[in-house]
Amino acid sequence: MNKKIALYDTTLRDGSQTEGISLSVMDKLRIAQRLDKLGIQYIEGGWPGSNPKDMEFFKKIKRKSLKNSAITAFGSTRRPGKSTGKDKNVRTLLESGCKVITIFGKSSVLHVRDILRTSNEENLKMIYDTVKYLKSKGKTVFFDAEHFFDGYFGNPSYALKTLIAAQDAGSDTIILCDTNGGTLTHDLSRVISEIKPNISVPLGIHAHNDNALAVANSLAAVSLGCQHVQGTINGYGERCGNADLCAIIANLKIKMGIDCVSDSKLKELTEVSRFVAEACNMKHQDNQPFVGQSAFAHKGGVHINAVMKNPHSYEHIRPDLVGNKRRVLVSELSGKSTILFKAKEMELDLKGKDRKTKKILNLLQDLEHKGYHFEAAQGSFELLVKRALKKYKDFFKLEGYKVIIEKTEEGKVRSEATIKLRVKDKVEYTASKGDGPVNALDRALRKALLDFYPALAKMHLSDFRVRVLDEKAGTAAKVRVLIQSQDAKKSWWTIGVSENIIEASWDALVDSVEYKLLKG
Repeated sequence: MNKKIALYDTTLRDGSQTEGISLSVMDKLRIAQRLDKLGIQYIEGGWPGSNPKDMEFFKKIKRKSLKNSAITAFGSTRRPGKSTGKDKNVRTLLESGCKVITIFGKSSVLHVRDILRTSNEENLKMIYDTVKYLKSKGKTVFFDAEHFFDGYFGNPSYALKTLIAAQDAGSDTIILCDTNGGTLTHDLSRVISEIKPNISVPLGIHAHNDNALAVANSLAAVSLGCQHVQGTINGYGERCGNADLCAIIANLKIKMGIDCVSDSKLKELTEVSRFVAEACNMKHQDNQPFVGQSAFAHKGGVHINAVMKNPHSYEHIRPDLVGNKRRVLVSELSGKSTILFKAKEMELDLKGKDRKTKKILNLLQDLEHKGYHFEAAQGSFELLVKRALKKYKDFFKLEGYKVIIEKTEEGKVRSEATIKLRVKDKVEYTASKGDGPVNALDRALRKALLDFYPALAKMHLSDFRVRVLDEKAGTAAKVRVLIQSQDAKKSWWTIGVSENIIEASWDALVDSVEYKLLKG
């Protein structure tokens, strides 16, 4: 399909309405600059008349040198009964200094009657007057027909009149909005097909995801001739979110053959998705299509065996096209193919019929049955394999440890750990205090090892998670401890399982240190 599509990002406005997201001006500037680098044609900066933060953004973004993107300001039509030139909202749109302005107007009789509480004719005049006025000021104007599909289902002739009013006033593009996000794809396609003969300017689509069809609806609209697609990175937005631009870009480019971004920029898609998630202080969704960590992850042994022979057997695209990568997960579902794949990653020479391969698989399945979860602890899994193959020698040997937890009369809780280790034919006996028992053990262990292995000074624990595996057992339940460690270059997870939380923590802690020493 050889056509030109304009990508319009509204992460900074619609996306910021996500529950839990609150962007600072600096956050918005960083995201805008990253989207510009990706090659997004239009970036909606916000509603300048709604809050001081958005107005500050528009002032500061002017000082940034954007190469690919035009910043747009968003706002509503003039108010009922008001003169357009004197309407405060319209004036602030002009004060933003943007060359491109997007205004929304009501295309649903229900909204005209119950929300605006004005007449149908006045609403048409509001749309016409606002677009006409902004065009007279030399602006490129996009008209968002809010609630268009719901409005069309209720009163098709009036919904169409709102589009014609914007068209007659000179709107450069008219965007059909599924604002409530409830339109089915076949209904959306029918409506677009019905209205197209009456509209001569380019059409666009703005879909919400309340029925999980925002991306599908956006792609259907493009296939029917819409040339402008609005969405947000990662699908952020109010309620269930907006159409996910990451999925839209990948589908347009790879599946539909539309050059909305260059091949090199497409490879940045995963990084952009994670950058925006970090800037929004949101957890990146592992199962997000194309860009999620699990998008090309394989766990079942049959699947892994097939992927090793031909990746296309269980992958709809090459992960590297969107900057992602293939992952093979280790679990009790794994077969020999998983072990061979991971051994290759570790540069170990294993064969499918090798007895050592079967030994590792049996050991893995036995430990997973006991509560281990190596899918989440690749560091511990690598140590497990190398120990089983006798390709690894422990850097130290524990001869014993003791942890004391004391609560004082003042109500303070103190933890102290003592450790006895054998390191390179020497016995080290150290003690250390900590904020808790695991912290005390960690400090005592490092204290004992640091003179022998100075590289440990460059690593630290960054996460600690505990899960009870059998809640019915109460305080006697087995627990799983996961520890994340990191240095300047990488991070890794290790695991321990026991009925004793201190022992489980110790096992995970030792693996984290030994993995660091193994990797250097």
